Amino acid sequence: MVAGVEELPNVVVADSGYWHTKQIQRLTADGIPILIRPESGLRTTPRPGWKGGIYDVMRRVLATEHGQALYRQRQHIIESVFGNTKHNRGITRFHRRGRAAVRTEWRLCMATHNLLKLHNHHLTGQAA
Repeated sequence: MVAGVEELPNVVVADSGYWHTKQIQRLTADGIPILIRPESGLRTTPRPGWKGGIYDVMRRVLATEHGQALYRQRQHIIESVFGNTKHNRGITRFHRRGRAAVRTEWRLCMATHNLLKLHNHHLTGQAA
């Protein structure tokens, strides 16, 4: 592969905002399990029109003990990125105004975050 990643992920875990039915179906067809809540944590009832089929399957999987344990791990993965960005890199606020400008600034910050990870990975001698 282009990035040097040879193996597929064991499972994909994401917040409800990343729900996209066609992408979920494509990844599961490739044999990659997906865990994404159909509803956000604040919602107590299913979204209108989001009943049956893939939505109920996902709810059942997330209701199992194993599904809950896997889904809980996403918080540690994501929160460490925010903690590193704010504490270690000193990026505590955006310098530009407007949604598009903030999105661009955030993407730049995360691109440099990923480049630093790759650089440090290479320095430790773990590069292929």
